[in-house]
Amino acid sequence: MEKSQFYDFVNTLIVPLFTGSFVAGEIESSSRDLEVALGKGNSVLLKPTKLDEYRIVLKRGQAFKSFEVNLIRNILEEMTELSSLGIDNAIYLQKLQSVVIEKALINSITDVASDTIIGIISMLERWSARTYEGANVAMGVFVNLATLAEEKSTVSYAEIMNHDFYARLTDGMSCFVEFDRRGLLLTYTNLKNTKSAPTISPYIFDRVARSCNDKRVGIVLTVRGDILIFYARQLMFAKRNGKWCVYSHDEIIRLLYNNVSYTAKQIRRAIYNTALDCSFGYMGACIVYLNKDKTMDALKFIDVADIISEPHFEMKKQLELEEASKLYNLQTAKAIQEKFDCNHEEYMLKNNCVKSRSIRKIVAGKKLYELDRKLLEDLVSIDGATIVDFDGTIIAVGAIIKIEAGSLGGGRLAATKSMAKYGVGIKVSQDGIMLGYSADKHGKVKQIFNVG
Repeated sequence: MEKSQFYDFVNTLIVPLFTGSFVAGEIESSSRDLEVALGKGNSVLLKPTKLDEYRIVLKRGQAFKSFEVNLIRNILEEMTELSSLGIDNAIYLQKLQSVVIEKALINSITDVASDTIIGIISMLERWSARTYEGANVAMGVFVNLATLAEEKSTVSYAEIMNHDFYARLTDGMSCFVEFDRRGLLLTYTNLKNTKSAPTISPYIFDRVARSCNDKRVGIVLTVRGDILIFYARQLMFAKRNGKWCVYSHDEIIRLLYNNVSYTAKQIRRAIYNTALDCSFGYMGACIVYLNKDKTMDALKFIDVADIISEPHFEMKKQLELEEASKLYNLQTAKAIQEKFDCNHEEYMLKNNCVKSRSIRKIVAGKKLYELDRKLLEDLVSIDGATIVDFDGTIIAVGAIIKIEAGSLGGGRLAATKSMAKYGVGIKVSQDGIMLGYSADKHGKVKQIFNVG
């Protein structure tokens, strides 16, 4: 593979799979070096073959995990073999590359059941393109990597999944059919009594993730046609909008970094979980996590009627009164002063702020990470932006942000980018894509992740 082709391959097929990663140049290499290896400073070094005298440096903020290095190695091996075929047809090559990525993803978590899992995914993709009794179907499959079925008394996934009755056996959330690593039927599983265990997963699939340890792979087809892969008690991969995505959970949580208090990681994890829940609940959302020294600046763009936190109401009140004192129109200044001649509760009553009063009562003074996940999902999906201060205090829910002049994109995207100047903004679209934005040291807002 030519050097330019390899760079193109890394940038178009490897970098998009790993959130936060980027090509950070290259270093010299010898034939003693492996094609893929961990490097210094949270990097992976890779080259097409052992004979090549250079290695590309792939970096990100979080260290690459062993399964991710294994995944890159698998992709590189498959792509090298594919490139040796000399295929010129771009469309055909693109389809083959998609198959290669899929195979490499599965091989990175198991090589004993990869053919079975790839076959099951193929069957689920067929189901995603059809309906049963006029409705789209959701399905769930477990592949047991340890237990083997008795061959004489069972059937294969290819036989059972081809029949219409299979559409009624599973739902992808609580009911699953389980096969062994060879694809032979083992049992039916109901997850209603799943043991509690720490997971990283969308809330609605928490029981699935809990059930998928290092001996069991979970594969889910959603009613929207997405295919999800669970392993090691977390969502590992998902095929959405026709493309595979690697969920590097820890890296995204790191990208939300806000070095302000001992609870920072707890807050970031809660924000990420909420965005993930909205993504797989197919709900739009805008979540903004403010930097410690940017709260007052951000409050300028939030309507006082949307604020549910009393301390932040007082801060907004201070800003409004300071602005009123600068006005030459004394009548307008007096009206503003009279408007704020009350406490937070009185203001909400006087101005009929039903939404803010209701949400304030529901939140009951709790920090973001103290709230129920389902409640958080419902709150942030309310039209508008959810603004969270550096310490986890919810400032506003469903806030209509005053967009700065010249902002581009839809309402949620424009609001996310505008508020990202003061911290980190996450926009979740209804098709499940999560976009993260933050300002660099020069104050320019840039995308920091794109997942889904």
